[in-house]
Amino acid sequence: MLVGFPVAYLLGSAAINLWARASGKRRLHQTARDLNTLGLATACAAAVPGVVDYFLAVPPQSSAKERATKHALSNVAALALFSTARAGRHGHGRPAAWTSVFEVAGAALMTMAGWMGGTLVYRNQIGVDHRYADAGKWREERLPLAYAAGDLVDIASESDLEVGQMKLFRIGDLRIALARAESGYHAFSDRCTHKGGPLSDGALICGTVQCPWHGSQFDAETGEVKAGPAADPIATYPVRTLGGRVLLEVPVSSAPAIRRSR
Repeated sequence: MLVGFPVAYLLGSAAINLWARASGKRRLHQTARDLNTLGLATACAAAVPGVVDYFLAVPPQSSAKERATKHALSNVAALALFSTARAGRHGHGRPAAWTSVFEVAGAALMTMAGWMGGTLVYRNQIGVDHRYADAGKWREERLPLAYAAGDLVDIASESDLEVGQMKLFRIGDLRIALARAESGYHAFSDRCTHKGGPLSDGALICGTVQCPWHGSQFDAETGEVKAGPAADPIATYPVRTLGGRVLLEVPVSSAPAIRRSR
């Protein structure tokens, strides 16, 4: 992971700068400056996949989105502190005392951001492929907005999915999961009503979809809760098969008709 490089370089810069100041070894200040340069450069490179994940992988209106926003803001603030500290270094001489204060504050912010980043990966499973057996290849498709409410949209062939497999569709900001259960095709909101987890990234077994974050289970056909911690049902959408094709009825609203759980 690219994030390991800026973390190592910038934390090293802060630590060596403090050691140089305490020991009086001025040449170490140049080492700290070089590490600062490498840290800022690699941080820009590591930010690219982070921005992509923020807009494309993190589910909207979820606890992960809130956490990812705080993670991003903490990283930006940390880089701003390290960049400002760099301005206090002049050549090979002893840097201004405030540079150490800024770097220590930046290191603290970066540590906090790293903790939140780890939570995004291990708890919210952002960027983690945890497909279950026979779940099929991950599929996602964005539908155009040129549909009126109630229109029937051809979204798939009946042979596209096997029993127990799902596919994600996006219509504007609305995320709809198409699932094939033993009873046929069903469409429902991709957002778990507990913390906003992506249901299309979970497991579908015997007509029950399970959220990958906290294990809430819902009936794929009716949307009713079958197991908590979720308390509210998920929205479901009319879907039918005709001539070997799967047709979805475009929802009236561009947002799921469910209230957000806290």
